Amino acid sequence: MPRVSQDHLEARRHQILDGARVCFARYGYEGATVRRLEEATGLSRGAIFHHFRDKESLFLALAEDDAHRMADVVAREGLVQVMRDLLSTDGADWLGSRLELSRRLRTDPEFRARWAERSEQLTIATRQRLERQREAGNLRDDIDVAVLTSYLELVLEGLVSHLAMGLPADDLEPVLDLVESSVRRAGPKP
Repeated sequence: MPRVSQDHLEARRHQILDGARVCFARYGYEGATVRRLEEATGLSRGAIFHHFRDKESLFLALAEDDAHRMADVVAREGLVQVMRDLLSTDGADWLGSRLELSRRLRTDPEFRARWAERSEQLTIATRQRLERQREAGNLRDDIDVAVLTSYLELVLEGLVSHLAMGLPADDLEPVLDLVESSVRRAGPKP
């Protein structure tokens, strides 16, 4: 039997995650049945569960993949850019997965414990980005970086809630501009 290359396995894994992201966003965790996951990924249950032990492991891997992608955006462009990305049509599937993640964290203690081991990366990336911005003289210095990190994370969660309620999002860019300017250093650099 021929061996499958690591690149092929990785491509298949991403195919599963991309399809599962759409499925979980559309149907929620409980509604994302194996049949729906098969349809969304274009793969059989055997192919899906060859890569992931069970549906919870798949969902956890998806949430972790999203967290990695967000942390990458934060490292390059900041947490406000993640918020701007949420407003784009490309952010729709991510938003659905994020909402399902929030629901599971609120209602499933075992899942919350599993996720706690993985969830710090966004906070760490935000804090590191803010520290670099402070060192460069771009960030206000009258508020501790930990407080600014919490502030930005709270705004993100508020935005997610706003979008989850189906409230209008077409006028939020100026709001995000305000959020961004609120953490920047006022006036000329020292």
